[in-house]
Amino acid sequence: MKTRAEKIADAKSAGMTFPNPEPPKSGETIEVAPGILWARLPLPMALDHVNIYFLDGDDGWTVIDTGMKTRDGRSAWEALLSGPLAEKPIKQVIVTHNHPDHIGLAGWLCEKVNAPLVTTRTSFLYAKMLQLDAWDELPADAVKFYKRAGFGPIEMERAQNRAAFGFSKVCAPLPLGFQRIVEDQILQIGGRDWKVIVGHGHAAEHAMLLCEEDGLLISGDQVLPRITSNIGVYPTEPDGNPLGEWLGSCERLHNLLPANLLVLPGHNEPFTGVGIRLKQLIDHHGETLKALEQFLSAPRTTIECFGTLFDRKITEQLQGFATVEAVAHLNYLVESGRANRKEEAGVYKYTRL
Repeated sequence: MKTRAEKIADAKSAGMTFPNPEPPKSGETIEVAPGILWARLPLPMALDHVNIYFLDGDDGWTVIDTGMKTRDGRSAWEALLSGPLAEKPIKQVIVTHNHPDHIGLAGWLCEKVNAPLVTTRTSFLYAKMLQLDAWDELPADAVKFYKRAGFGPIEMERAQNRAAFGFSKVCAPLPLGFQRIVEDQILQIGGRDWKVIVGHGHAAEHAMLLCEEDGLLISGDQVLPRITSNIGVYPTEPDGNPLGEWLGSCERLHNLLPANLLVLPGHNEPFTGVGIRLKQLIDHHGETLKALEQFLSAPRTTIECFGTLFDRKITEQLQGFATVEAVAHLNYLVESGRANRKEEAGVYKYTRL
């Protein structure tokens, strides 16, 4: 697995640039463009941070994303509120998508600063739905899902252990209501016109903000510079094809976005070269799908595909992410007519066609 420095070097050699290669320290901010501050919040997992941004308006700050509900996350927010954000109130909280590292502290923050939550309808409703999933043991449909993936007793025990740390544990209760944003809507913030662009695949109805006049894109997790967005199939929609949706969004963005944007992503560092990066991502998944298709020369279970799909050892911590991403790739091949799926003794086996 490549180091951070090696990944940045690869990106630079491909034509991407990183104007701010060093991230802000906890509780501090960096101005990445006039009137736009970048901060980072800690995450308790292998991907140990999430980026948040503050847009300076005449009457206060607009927040972009909020981090995960953890003690360290709240502490970082308290330092930001009493430090670089102290001179102006927070007027609104925009969330790009429903994943807990982006929406997890939205309810807490909105209540604390008396500001409205702004997001897409699907993001809000999906997060509300997931907050109801407060179980101590996996429900029967989830057990079936993981057994179909090829989980044995050890893998199932790990999955059961993770059940106690579900969405409701890492996302503060959301407000009763929200302000909806939709595709092509223009938000006027800080003297700029921001156009809402909606992507799919990583999360349903994922909002991005484009200020074409100043060459700025707040991309959330739809486009990341050094890692690929996790594309997963979950027990809530076991036959979904999010990879097809995500690749479609990447193609659309590649045709839509200007080449000279400064991209402010949800993880890693701000970068330029969005067209280059989108092409890399499309090509990467295309090559991965070809390799997976070749591997299915004999019937394979989901977990047997890990070695073909990932260039790292799948630890206990990564088992869940690896499983949902592997199912996403396999579902894509099945839906596109490149593989067949059969159930044998409660386990799915995949074979190329």
